[in-house]
Amino acid sequence: MPQSPISLRLRPFIVTLLVLLTLPVFVATLVLSYVSDERIARSNAYEQAERFRASAIASIHNEFAPIKSMVKGAAAIGHESPDFYSDNRAMNYLLGITRYSETITSVYVGLEDASFRQARRINPNVKIHDKLPPPDTQFAFRWIDAPRQAKPVDRYQFLDAGEKEVGRSNLTTTYDPRPRPWYRSAIAAGGPTVSDPDVFAALGLVGFTIAAPFYRQGKLTGVAAADITLDVLSEYLSKNKISPGTLSYVLDHQGRVIANSERAITYNKEKGKVELQHITSLGNKLPAIAFGSHEGHGEKLFTFEHASKQYFAGLSKMPPEFGKEWQLFFITPLDDFTAEFDRQMRYMLLLGLLAILLQMLVIYVLSNVLSAPLEKLATNVTKIQQLQSEPLLLFNSPIREVAVLSKAIHTLEALVSSFAAFVPVGLVRQLLDSNQKLAIGGHSRFLTIFFSDLESFSTLSEQVPTQELLLRVSAYLELATKSINQESGTVDKFIGDGVMAFWGAPVHMDDHAWSACVAALRIQLGMKALNARWLSEDLKPLNARIGIHSDAVLVGNIGSEERISYTVMGDGVNIASRLENVNKEYGTLICVSHSVYKEAGERLCMRPIDDAAVKGRRGRIAIYELMGAFGAGPELEPSAATVRLCKLTRNAYAAMSAGDLAQALKCYQEILIEYPGDTVALTLSARLTTSATGDAAAHPSASQAHHT
Repeated sequence: MPQSPISLRLRPFIVTLLVLLTLPVFVATLVLSYVSDERIARSNAYEQAERFRASAIASIHNEFAPIKSMVKGAAAIGHESPDFYSDNRAMNYLLGITRYSETITSVYVGLEDASFRQARRINPNVKIHDKLPPPDTQFAFRWIDAPRQAKPVDRYQFLDAGEKEVGRSNLTTTYDPRPRPWYRSAIAAGGPTVSDPDVFAALGLVGFTIAAPFYRQGKLTGVAAADITLDVLSEYLSKNKISPGTLSYVLDHQGRVIANSERAITYNKEKGKVELQHITSLGNKLPAIAFGSHEGHGEKLFTFEHASKQYFAGLSKMPPEFGKEWQLFFITPLDDFTAEFDRQMRYMLLLGLLAILLQMLVIYVLSNVLSAPLEKLATNVTKIQQLQSEPLLLFNSPIREVAVLSKAIHTLEALVSSFAAFVPVGLVRQLLDSNQKLAIGGHSRFLTIFFSDLESFSTLSEQVPTQELLLRVSAYLELATKSINQESGTVDKFIGDGVMAFWGAPVHMDDHAWSACVAALRIQLGMKALNARWLSEDLKPLNARIGIHSDAVLVGNIGSEERISYTVMGDGVNIASRLENVNKEYGTLICVSHSVYKEAGERLCMRPIDDAAVKGRRGRIAIYELMGAFGAGPELEPSAATVRLCKLTRNAYAAMSAGDLAQALKCYQEILIEYPGDTVALTLSARLTTSATGDAAAHPSASQAHHT
């Protein structure tokens, strides 16, 4: 590496840089103090929200709990004194309950004999018996006696604010309290119940009914009830807010709006029935967005953003003793609490940014001197660590330490590249990642072993000039190496014109058998391209024969302290080597064992060849020819003719394995009719023909020996 004429010391440079960074750090400290103040403001906002939630729920509950108790008390009187509600002596009692709270619009009792008594508030603009009530009317007694023979009469006695009579009105009616929803729901509940919101025709208001049945000697006597308007809820929410921008709502269990702090009409009245609007269907989009953001937060406060503003919200259920699954929902803008702090922080940030911009200009000029070469050095180290083939970045640095480090990295790159040429790349990566030294030792692992060799190489070496042979063999070895590396294999060694490789070490692989087979197919595909080029140059083609086997073998660093080799050892290695030689007998190019078939056979196009004897093994092993792979790319996908050949061969092999040699011979002969040049069918049909003519002793069938 060329040396820069400028020489700077790294440490003084860093000290200078740190001094220049002092001012921005100071400004950042000031900003953090204001951020801390803002957090305090947010915490205060959350505390106020929690207090509002607890207070609102308690107030709503306390507003209606006494009324529910009064209704229960009215029912208790009916239980103890059944005749109390049979005449008008109960009217003043009912009126007293009505006047307890402006929330109550009416209190009434319906009996099982169809009689009905009620004390109610009067809206002077709502007609009764098709006419407006007398002037100054504030309340009314209403009663319907139990029908005898004539039609029942609906009677009204109108009262002013001092409870003095100001008029009466009578009209025959068909009104019967017993089929009314409030009456039936109380009976069905067997105790106090709260109805869904409805329209009170007498006042034109929306509210709900609290009703309680009463019994005598186990027999239903009647139902006491009170109508309660919801306007008081909206008024409470409007007057009690967390902050000026707060929106709050009382919702039913389905999210429909019962009351709201805006005191807006959130319901529709059609044919006397109330249809509440859902919180997501209001004109204001904010409640809908807040409600949609609530999922997963339960009753905890949660934050969300809308129109570049932050909000926090909460959704809480009313206590079970309230009797209805109502919910309190509120939304508050954080700006109401943090606006002042935000304003101060913006001023401080503006001053800080001006200072930071000035400092950044100075730092940029100085840091570029240091950071640019360090970034290039980091890139070079990454390339070395990943064993990339790209050349390292060259540069000059005015900093002496950086220049020395750059030279050392280039030296390291040369050493690692040389080391990787002799040691499996996977092992080199593992050593680089683990920072461990090479040590002799190994362990047993289930791997896939690969052997490749050139057909008739000895003969070819006598016929082809040495330099030409070296170039052609190198092209073959380069193809094999790239194909093996492409499928994450480890090249163990080159043995003359042969290649030994394995999958599953040093890096563990779940599909090592599949990867080895795909690599073998890529090698054969590449050999076709090489042979086509050599034939165009009037050179003889080369055929690569491959054997693949999966087995448990010993893998690790083997050798001495002076020289170590990362390799595999064991019976499985010998079998893979023998399988490469088996190709000679059957005229195949890729021969794999049954263990490979079990590991990856469902994804590969294979056909069984024979049960062959392998040197070093007493028994015979099933061997297969690999002819394609499914899903490894269109170039490796088997053709329909290949798939059919595999199917026909499996039928012939099945017959031979079952001992039906005549059927097997017939099947192989049928294969030769459709595929005249098939070497496997030629070899086995010849063997079976010889066996059929009685020459079994001279040419023993592998399958016969296996099944006798």
